[in-house]
Parts: sequence; C-alpha cells; structure tokens
Amino acid sequence: MADIIKLLPDHVANQIAAGEVVQRPASVVKELIENAIDAKASSIKLIIKEGGKLLIQVVDNGVGMSATDARISFERHATSKIRNAEDLFNLDTKGFRGEALASIAAIAHVELQTKPEAEDVGTHIKIEGSKVITQDVTVTPKGTSFAVKNLFFNIPARRNFLKSNQVELRHITDEFHRVALAHPNIQFQFYNNGNELFNLPVSNYRQRIVNIFGGKTNEKLVPVNEETQVVKIEGFISKPEFTKKSRGEQFFFVNNRFIKSPYLHHAITSAFEGLIKPGHFPGYFLYLEVDPASVDINIHPTKTEIKFDDEHTLYAILRSAVKHSLGQFNVIPALDFEQDQNLDTPYEYQKKAVELPKVEVDANFNPFAETATPKKVSTNNSVNYQKPSTKGWENMYVGLESKVGKDTNFSSVTFESDSITSSIFDEDTAPVEVTTTTFQLRRKYVVTTIKSGMIVIDQSRAHQRVLYEKFLKDITIKEAVSQQLLFPLVISFSKTDMNIIKEIKESLINIGFAFSKLKEEEIEITGVPLLVAESEVGILIDQLIADYQEDFVGDSFSQTDILAKTLSKSLAVKTGEVLDKDSQLALVNDLFACKEPMVSPFNKTIYVTITENDIDKKFI
Repeated sequence: MADIIKLLPDHVANQIAAGEVVQRPASVVKELIENAIDAKASSIKLIIKEGGKLLIQVVDNGVGMSATDARISFERHATSKIRNAEDLFNLDTKGFRGEALASIAAIAHVELQTKPEAEDVGTHIKIEGSKVITQDVTVTPKGTSFAVKNLFFNIPARRNFLKSNQVELRHITDEFHRVALAHPNIQFQFYNNGNELFNLPVSNYRQRIVNIFGGKTNEKLVPVNEETQVVKIEGFISKPEFTKKSRGEQFFFVNNRFIKSPYLHHAITSAFEGLIKPGHFPGYFLYLEVDPASVDINIHPTKTEIKFDDEHTLYAILRSAVKHSLGQFNVIPALDFEQDQNLDTPYEYQKKAVELPKVEVDANFNPFAETATPKKVSTNNSVNYQKPSTKGWENMYVGLESKVGKDTNFSSVTFESDSITSSIFDEDTAPVEVTTTTFQLRRKYVVTTIKSGMIVIDQSRAHQRVLYEKFLKDITIKEAVSQQLLFPLVISFSKTDMNIIKEIKESLINIGFAFSKLKEEEIEITGVPLLVAESEVGILIDQLIADYQEDFVGDSFSQTDILAKTLSKSLAVKTGEVLDKDSQLALVNDLFACKEPMVSPFNKTIYVTITENDIDKKFI
C-alpha cells in the first residue's frame, strides 16, 4: 500500500496557522501593537487605510531588531519570549508563540524596517505570501516600522468574508482601546485614512479612560481599590445612574492583558443588584494583578480567555470590592432603621435656646357681646379677635319679596338656541355605522370580530409592525415630519459613539431628527420625530448605538433596517397600557394595511385567528 501521509509545505502550514491568528484586520493590529509593547516602546503609532484591508502600519520607538533577528522573526515558532516549557507559567509579555509574524506574512504583503539603537543603519525586508522578496540595508530611526498591505490577497474567499470598512474600523478601534487602556504609560496615536482619531499622551489610568471615552466620563467613575494575598484590584466602575443597555464600556485586565470572563462579569453585576434596571449593564475598567503561575493564558488562540487556579475566591473578592466602593462613595443610599426621623432637629434651630410654649387666655372675652366689628384684644404673645354679634340676622331678608314683583311672568320667557338644520346626507346616502367590535384583554391583547370568528392581536407587536413599516418608508422616501424643539437639546457621547452617530446621521435625519451641531464629543438636536418625546431622546439614541454596535452592520440596507427596528421597539405601545375603543380600532386598521401583518419586525407572531368552529368544538 502506497504512503498517503505527507508533510505540508511551510507556506501551506503558515496559511492554516493564519486562520487561527488572523481572523480580520483587527487581529493583525492586536499582534503588531503587542509586539511593539514587548519591544519596550514608549510611543506607538497606528496607521490604517480602508478599514485595514489596504494598509495596517505600526511604528514604534522600541529596541528594534538586528538583521538576523529581523529575518528569523518570520519563521514559525521563532520567539524571544520563552526558552523552555516552564517559561509558559511565568509570562509577563504579550506575544510568545512565535506564529504571529509568520502567519501575517503568509497572507499579505509585508514590509519591515527596523534598527537597534546601537546600530548605524537598519534592515529593510519585503515579504509576499511567505516569500522573501528583498532584504536590504536602509536608513531608518530607532525602533520598528511594520506595514501590512493587501490583507488576504492570496485567499480571496477569506477576503470576501470581510465586512465593510466602517465595520472593520470599529473592530480595530475596539482592539486599540483594549491595548491603550492597559498601558497608560505609553503614548498612542491612531490615524485612519489620514485623519487623526486618537492622540493619547502618557497618563494615569483615569486620565487614559477620559481621553478615550470623553470628558463626561470622569464624573461617572467610582474608584475601586483592594489588595489581598490572592489578587490586587484597582480601577473604576461606573455609577448606577450611568448604566447603559449595551455592554460597551466593560474591560477586565489581568496582568495588563485584556481578557473576557463571563464568570467575573457576573461578580460585577451581582454587586450592582438592586441598583440598576433590568436589561442595563454597568461599565467598569478593572485591573487585576495575580501571580503569573496561577493563570493559564494559552487556552485560547487569541489569548482573550484565561483560566484561574482559584476562580471562586477571585469572584468573592471582586464582588465585595465593588460593593465596598459603591457604599464608600455614597453611591448606595444608606438606611438607618434605628434612628427616629421625628427627633431630627432642623439646621436653623440647632443653636437656638429651648423655650417653653405659653398659652394666653383672655378672661374678659364674651362671645355674646354686641359689637358691630370684631374687637381686637392684644396680649403679650398673642392676638385674639372677638366674634361679631349674630343678632338680627332675620333683618337681612326683609323686603326681598317686593323685589321679585308680581308682574314677573315666567311663562313668557324665551330661550336662545342654535338653529336646527337638516342632515347633509340623504336617507339613502347616509354613512353606514361601523359595526366592528373590539375590546382589550388583560391590557395585552386586542380582540376583534370577523365573519368566521375572532382575531386576538398582540398590541405591542402589532404597533411595532405598523411603526416599522412607517419608519422604513420615511427613511426611503425622505419625507418624515419633524417637530422642532423650543430649546436645543445637547447630549454628550464618547468618541466611539460619535463615530457611529456620524455614520447613521443621514438615516436619522430622514426619520425626523434635526441636528444643528455635531462636535467631537456632543451633539445638538433641534428637532425630533413626531412620536418621540424630548425626555426620551437620549435613551433612544443610546439604544440605537447599542443595537448598531451589536449587529456591526455595514451596508445601507442593514443600517436602515436596524434603525427602523430599534425605533419601532422603543416607541411601540407596551404590554400593560390601556387603549380606548378608538385606539384599538385604529391599531387593527393600521395593522391590516401593512404589507406583512402576520409577523413583527423581529419575526414573532402578531395575531391568531379563532374560528367559530374552534369555539363550537369546545362545547362538544
């Protein structure tokens, strides 16, 4: 039998490894920036073009590489971070597997320029699809410049799976945030298509958070500090009143490495239990320092998931630390059940002397004394008034009968009234009275009759369908009506949220929003759609941003669809609201005027039909 097992060529093995390491342009950004941090750089510059598809360039001022190191760094399993298996359990660096550069070079055009500080000249290497094209000596500043061009040029199928430039840029921005937040002692610059998005100077943790998410973030933060033998915790949590419906601003860092941990996330949410509304999520920026030997960070290809030796202890410490911070900074209302509020002394009376109350009585007061006007009697501390005499009250009615006079004849009184006109409809052309019967069941369903039986309609889903098709029509035809606000409404957002608002601005205008100013961290709204209350504008836009981030849409159709769905869900009639007869009938008519009355925008059944036969069967 012929041998059928063969060794894969290096370039094929590198492409397979690239599937684990490089999933999209954001993966390349993560690997290159982490390498720059490991190179002890104090300044890192990230340059992106066309969402990373055309160019990803990372420039740092680190230690650089010699010509030999620069060439061997593109080989598989080539790394300076570990020497033996024991080093895996004492890691303090980012990349260590030695597959990142080899994987990136297998699926892109790579250009590397690097120079150590002690050398006079540096090294310039060009690689295309794992093949070294040139390696020359060049003049370059200290550090390393790594440019990745035409990502997935030799794997068209993978390139076709990439999303739009805006979506890929958002993924890149998320990775940039994770690295920049973990290293406030490094200066970061981020450029996209020639425009500066972020310029983050060296700072502390709090300043770095504010520089990334905007100045308004500073007032939302509550510090958390706890140090035990197991873990050292520091960072910030958001105040309960600033929670959002999205999971955007939630960051865990373990030994300066961003991680995802649903278990630790549950510790945070349980600490906020009773302080936030259902469906809302608290923001947090928490930095944990643990013994490197107590964690395993190599259980996931992207190293965003790690395994702790004692998760239960870490959970309890983290939960108690967050609860302590919420109470320490008076975020949680304090209740003293032993204090009697009736004994509290008002502030303005605290320094006054105690005075016994006095009761003054006028011994000469006679309620039956005849006086025409009240007589004021003054005493030392009080003033009393004597009651006027009521004698002769019957004299007030003397002569009243003569005023009515005998010639008053009510039979001749005439009354004014509107003239009665005949009906504008003839008897044979009079409109037929609507006989449709509707009623509301349990403040959730609207029941109406039809020829074959009756229909039970979910009022919330039905209204969602009506509003959904209305908003789709408004965005497409661009004929939405806007109600102008008496005073402009100014709302603050982070830079990331502002980028999303700028993306969907045109669709928001078509719906009925009117903007006068869009600044770097705030917007000024002068008009809103007819169905939107002014007090709900901020909540509605937060929900739009959350839904937009969650779906990561790119094309205009998907963008329009998400906006219409979010608005219809937020503005629709909710379960529990009472509808009068006219509203019930209008809802039924509007529903069956829709193109798809059977299902809601979220593919849920809107109504069910109960025929007369179905009812008859119940009585058999």
